[in-house]
Amino acid sequence: MSTPVLAKPAADTGAVKGGPSLSQRLTLFMPLIALVALLAALTIADPEFLTQRSLTAAVRTSAPLVVLATGATLVVLCGGIDLSIAALASLSSVLFALWLPDLGGLTTPAVIAVAGAIGAVQGIAHVVLRIPSFIVTLGGMSIFSAVALVISDAGPVRVTDRDATKWLTLYVGGYVPMAFAVAVLVVAAIWLALKLTPLQSYLTSTGYSEASARLAGAPVDLVKVLAFTVSGACAGLASIMLVSRNFSGSPTMADNLLLPAVAAIVVGGTAITGGHGSLWRSLVGALVITLLRVGLPIVGVPSAYEQILYGAIIVVAVALTLDRSKVLIIK
Repeated sequence: MSTPVLAKPAADTGAVKGGPSLSQRLTLFMPLIALVALLAALTIADPEFLTQRSLTAAVRTSAPLVVLATGATLVVLCGGIDLSIAALASLSSVLFALWLPDLGGLTTPAVIAVAGAIGAVQGIAHVVLRIPSFIVTLGGMSIFSAVALVISDAGPVRVTDRDATKWLTLYVGGYVPMAFAVAVLVVAAIWLALKLTPLQSYLTSTGYSEASARLAGAPVDLVKVLAFTVSGACAGLASIMLVSRNFSGSPTMADNLLLPAVAAIVVGGTAITGGHGSLWRSLVGALVITLLRVGLPIVGVPSAYEQILYGAIIVVAVALTLDRSKVLIIK
């Protein structure tokens, strides 16, 4: 069977005819501009920030956020949103700590597989029951948080076998944290899978116009379920990265990463309405958000203002990337 030819989104077609507009160019380079500006500002505020030790610590801290944002970007690209990633990562950290004594080295793939299966269930609920992804994942967030609290007795579960996650604390070439290298490999692997298959066309066409994608023969429902599955699996991997740093699983371990993950996606230029975005720009967006988290104390801003800043960033970034022709479409 031949692969269906899907029409390019209007934004792409326009870029071919008259070239990208100034706003499109700014959106394209916005993550890099923000990253360079932040690095410069933090270096001015603290000249010792631009050192190998500080930068290594920053990229290692960013690894779980990069993985979370990468998985969730796929869901956003096809026009949905996954609000359960942080709660699922917290639940996965508890499962890892509880299963490790019995499963040993199989715990890591088991947790990632279970998290991916949970993501698939959410995707199936979304496409079969025709419930907006916002509602499905909001309910999932509540369920996962509650289950994590119950099975952990509302407290952290210590990981006594630190060898199971020791590989994530190593360094590649003596400089690059293994956790960050793994995060980059995840981005590269998913990007290659999209580029070498029709999946990228299916994702963006579904996000731009689901009805048109269906008429063109795209397997819209399957693509959505796959996006949620990958998002869940990424949440599972992110949880293991968090466990490697904290030596425990906790029912609230990743809860503070939901807003940063959403902020990383929109700062990276992915339109919250779907159809336009990039995994690599989400990676840069995650680095920007990490630098903000690390840099706030340097410039003397209390950490209590962190959530306010994320909220403002999300609003501004969405305003810059929003496709206003679709604001009345609920997905």
